[in-house]
Amino acid sequence: MSAFSAIGDEREIDRDEFTPGIEPQATWCPGCGDFGVLKALKQAMPMVGRNPDEVALFTGIGCSGKLNSYFNSYGFHTIHGRSLPVARAAKLANPELEVIAAGGDGDGYGIGGNHLIHTARENHDMTYIVFNNEIFGLTKGQTSPTSPKGHKSKTQPHGSAKSPIRPLSQSLNAGATYIARTAAVNPNQAKEIIAEAIEHDGFAHIDFLTQCPTWNKDAKHYVPYTDIQQSDEYDHNVSDRQEAAEMMFQTENKLYEGEVLTGRYYVDDQSPSYGEEKRATGEMPEEPLAERYFDEDAEWERTYDELLHHHK
Repeated sequence: MSAFSAIGDEREIDRDEFTPGIEPQATWCPGCGDFGVLKALKQAMPMVGRNPDEVALFTGIGCSGKLNSYFNSYGFHTIHGRSLPVARAAKLANPELEVIAAGGDGDGYGIGGNHLIHTARENHDMTYIVFNNEIFGLTKGQTSPTSPKGHKSKTQPHGSAKSPIRPLSQSLNAGATYIARTAAVNPNQAKEIIAEAIEHDGFAHIDFLTQCPTWNKDAKHYVPYTDIQQSDEYDHNVSDRQEAAEMMFQTENKLYEGEVLTGRYYVDDQSPSYGEEKRATGEMPEEPLAERYFDEDAEWERTYDELLHHHK
């Protein structure tokens, strides 16, 4: 067991352990898809054998940002679009910690889009769940990066003039090594995908379709949906980058044509994570930096001293 948490404490995990005592009941709007994310995340934890002391959840701003208020674990509510860099720092300081980041489509694909690109490119070992409801919900219904072309909102009263971004394709191009899409209306698939993403060594991106009945009635409930792994019509090799790219492109087109495709799109189990590469080159210590806070005899290294040494 670690000196500063219950990491390594092997025991049977109950999903109810992840329900906080202070604010156990989420206050999202009735019918909100965010309830589906919370439920799937709680269900996934016993599947991967993680207890609340082994998990840190980082969220951004928006309706999705309330996730760690309703999920009992270590948590950090960051500013808009910045959940990923804060989550990266936690993972680098304590690699044994299970790090999960979450944000909305505006938070993750808009203001935080640059962090998504570079976190994926560097293949940081964490799970990133993006609540994609095609609208800015908490700020009351503005057009988001995933709002379809022609969608009318407070910021685009005559309809959005531009096509939405393609989050799956963008993530693949950036370098993510696990990419999936699921939906709040498919809870069994959702918990399985979250569990797979958590167990994946590298950057795992989940585009989670979450309906917003209050501010985006156009999106309805993302039904009917098709699981591409269960359908005879769709067949691709998730380890083949080109096949994954073609399947993603088809999925992103069909979403706005009325057909919702979900499932696993790309899995790369061979590429080393950022932390693995840095430890292999000696740029990161084998001992977690977080341990030094509990070791009175630890010798602290300062970047400032290292820079001076190289410039003498």
